[in-house]
Amino acid sequence: MAELLERLRAKLPSGSPAISLRGIAVSVNAEYSQAAHILRDGDEVGLLPPVSGGSEEEQGVIVTLTREPIHADPLVAAAKKGEDGAVVVFDGIARNHSRGRRTLHLDYEAYEEMAVRQMRELANQARNRFGVRQVTVVHRLGRLEISETSILIVVASAHRSAAFEASRWLIDSIKKTVPIWKKETFADGAVWAPGDPFPEGFAIDIAESPHET
Repeated sequence: MAELLERLRAKLPSGSPAISLRGIAVSVNAEYSQAAHILRDGDEVGLLPPVSGGSEEEQGVIVTLTREPIHADPLVAAAKKGEDGAVVVFDGIARNHSRGRRTLHLDYEAYEEMAVRQMRELANQARNRFGVRQVTVVHRLGRLEISETSILIVVASAHRSAAFEASRWLIDSIKKTVPIWKKETFADGAVWAPGDPFPEGFAIDIAESPHET
């Protein structure tokens, strides 16, 4: 991996701020990896800029990427069971402004296989960490108009405090680690939204030699 990163860095245009390896994370076969990883024939390597989100379902966890509008009511109704004392819903929507500029629409892209896997792992972690019964995460891809839902998180639990805490932890963790990126189109241009820094241990600092571990 280190040799591959060195070769890629050597090919980058000198002084180009738009193309950089600083702060990226690296995946191998849809799993986060480190620069010291030894690559094998057939490995799939992904270079992931900081993230701004297929379908997987298992006991207590439903995770989906969709290009269709997200409708909250049926997902909330499906999450409710007789043993639950609370269902907490986080509905992230596309707003009409950002950083002082009028937003026309949003576009989301993802490394889909890895995004589903990461969201499923986070949902399972939330169940174990907070003791909630059910976690549903649905993230939209493609073009979103203003006021459309970009991500819906539904957490069902016997206790409201656990449901609130799990929901907040999930959205914060998804924003930092799941490879989904957002493009904002304004009345006067478009930009890819800057992502939060990857957690410690994920990001590769190109200022250091990739041979260092």
